[in-house]
Amino acid sequence: MHKHPQYKRVKQRKWLNANTLLEPSVSQSIVDLLTEVDLGESFPVEYLRSQYLSKFCDEGLTPAATRASAAIAKWVSTEEINRVTNARLKDRDPGYNIMPRVAYSSFLRWARKLISDVLGPLRDQVVVGSFSGGASTSRRRTESLPAFKFAEQADATVAAMQYIDVLWRQAPLLRQELTFSRLNEVEGAVLFTVPKKTDIDRCACKEPDVNMYLQKGVGRHIRRRLLRFGIDLNDQSRNRNLAYQGSIDGSLATLDLSSASDTITIEAVRALLPADWFEYLNDIRSPSVLVGERYHRTEMFSSMGNGFTFELESLLFYALVRAVTYFESVSGIVSVYGDDIICPSGAAEMVRWVLAEFGFTVNTSKSFSEGPFRESCGGHYYDGEDVTPFYLKKRPTHLTDVIRVANQLRRWATCGLFRKYELQATYNLWLQLAAHVPENLWGGYDLEVDTILASPGSPNRQLLRLSSPRKVPVVGSYLHWHNTNWNRTRDPDKPGIEPQSTENRCRLRKVRNGTPRCERLFYEEELLQYGSSL
Repeated sequence: MHKHPQYKRVKQRKWLNANTLLEPSVSQSIVDLLTEVDLGESFPVEYLRSQYLSKFCDEGLTPAATRASAAIAKWVSTEEINRVTNARLKDRDPGYNIMPRVAYSSFLRWARKLISDVLGPLRDQVVVGSFSGGASTSRRRTESLPAFKFAEQADATVAAMQYIDVLWRQAPLLRQELTFSRLNEVEGAVLFTVPKKTDIDRCACKEPDVNMYLQKGVGRHIRRRLLRFGIDLNDQSRNRNLAYQGSIDGSLATLDLSSASDTITIEAVRALLPADWFEYLNDIRSPSVLVGERYHRTEMFSSMGNGFTFELESLLFYALVRAVTYFESVSGIVSVYGDDIICPSGAAEMVRWVLAEFGFTVNTSKSFSEGPFRESCGGHYYDGEDVTPFYLKKRPTHLTDVIRVANQLRRWATCGLFRKYELQATYNLWLQLAAHVPENLWGGYDLEVDTILASPGSPNRQLLRLSSPRKVPVVGSYLHWHNTNWNRTRDPDKPGIEPQSTENRCRLRKVRNGTPRCERLFYEEELLQYGSSL
């Protein structure tokens, strides 16, 4: 049968991978980048040297199985510490002086009142949450798009099942005929590990689907309510700006906690939250975690992977630090972002003490209340200078890895006034990296990408990552769209671009004409190249 010309079949275009592999010698030279060049002996340089490979994971150094075993052993030992903390808090005498001349009961009353004010009344609307793109107990990472989670089978703990009717009442479109059509009862979450640094991984948990949905509703609620108190968990810049200020005048301390999310104990949450909020959060969390082939009844209240852990720990730390400054009569700014805490330097020691009373451990190597150095939310400052390092987290294997390191080196080199390419050695180091990048990928000034090399001139070509298309259920896609748009207020879970394939496949794409360039960013570099003729 003759077909109309406009219906000619179009073959799918096959792209050659422009993200070329690196020679082993080039890969090793990037690993050894800072060991073979003399960049001087300033604090920013020495600090960069100490941090560059601090998060490096290489199978050749420590096998993945060894790192995972170390992480699980640490998780188990942390649970033993949590057991002791729970017993201590459960039996604590209300008259115990948690601070000088401050009874435990008085401290709890003040902190609980603040938390109650932040949370507000517990209403049915809190059950409306969302799904992330992470793995769950019923789905692997490759099948974890929200659209899949809205369709077909969903796991849930027994205690969380009771809120399904409330959820369908609050979000009628998510009625049983469309979503959560096959509910499967599970005992709890599943432990897994992700790379962290050379010798140890980080533990996290895959939550049951329905639990995660409800947990995300609580997390969203806490974020919105904390905004009323000046704590914006969608923006890390405030903490970075305060760390910068603290490095100049010493007025503010920056504190970081060790394994913060894994040390939020059941009794600490019970003591600090209003009773109705505690009961609801206790019902939708996972009471057990599958470790290997055996379920472990947890002493911690929630862990990484739970949909409200980050927001809950932010709320708890905010209340505890505010309570300390109140009873110590210390004025000043208090800000939190997860376990990144900023408080007046004069209250730092008492904050450390009180946090320890509730089972939290301050990481002394990453906490600063004296001297000219401060660190918070990825910002590192020394006497008012940005000394934020960059990290090599895995062995470089592709062209994009070279571009990423070169752009990060440029960002580091342009942060400090003395480093702005007046230091010839830094520029020469950048040139060594740039030599492995085709010249048609040079140009532009976006330092946050790994697909084009930021350098003088206008860009010509750039790499574009190729993603593998994935079929998703139509009903699930619609429900995800509806769920993320039902309330169009400022929301951290607003729908975005679906995650791309993690494959290192790219094609070359022509850059549109008129792409701007930043003259001031490269002025010193061009002086080095062309001399005084500029």
